[in-house]
Amino acid sequence: MRFMLAVILLLASAAGHADSNGPDTAGASAWGMPQLMQSMAEVKSAKHKFTERKYMSVLTAPLESSGTLLYEAPGRLEKRTLAPREESMVLNQGILVIENKAMHMKRTMMVNQYPAMGAFVESIRATLAGDLKTLSQYFQIKLEGNAARWHLQLMPSDQATREVVREVRMEGRGKMIDSIEIIEAGGDRSVMSVVEGATITGRMP
Repeated sequence: MRFMLAVILLLASAAGHADSNGPDTAGASAWGMPQLMQSMAEVKSAKHKFTERKYMSVLTAPLESSGTLLYEAPGRLEKRTLAPREESMVLNQGILVIENKAMHMKRTMMVNQYPAMGAFVESIRATLAGDLKTLSQYFQIKLEGNAARWHLQLMPSDQATREVVREVRMEGRGKMIDSIEIIEAGGDRSVMSVVEGATITGRMP
C-alpha cells in the first residue's frame, strides 16, 4: 500500500503544472470546473520544485523531503527527490520506473496491472489533460471558491481505490496549484507544496 501511495503522490504532484498568470476576475461569475480544466489543458511542459511532508500515526514528527517535478504532455510525469536522499519516479505511457541508486534498486511496472492504481493514474492524467468527462468517471468532484483562490476535493468512486485513498485535496490560485494533500484510508496523509517554475503553454514543437 505504501508503494501505491507513493505512485499516487507522484501523479497528483505533477498536477501543479499550470502557469500562474493572474486570474481573470472579469469572468469570475462564470468560472468553474470547465474553466479550470481548460486552463490545465493549455500547459504542455513544466518544471517545479516541491517540498513534501508525510504525517504517519506511528511517528511523532512528519517525514520531510524535497526535489523537482517535471510534466510533459500528454503523460510523462517525473518526480526527483533530492533530499534527504536521491530517488526518481518516472511515469511514461503507463510504465512506471522507480530508481534509488544509493540502494541499488530499480523497479519497473505496468500500472494497468493494478486496477486501483490504474484508475487513479487515469484520473490524474485526465486532470492534467483537462479531460473533465474522464475525471468524473473516477471521482466525485467538489470545487469551491473562484479563480483567485479555489479548493478542489476528489473522492474516489471505486471501492478498490477508496481502500487506499480516502480523498485528494488541492488548493490553488488562478492556474497554479499551490498544495496537494492526499488522505489515506487509514488516516495517514501526505502534504506537498509546489513552488512555481518554468511552464510552456501551447503546442510542443
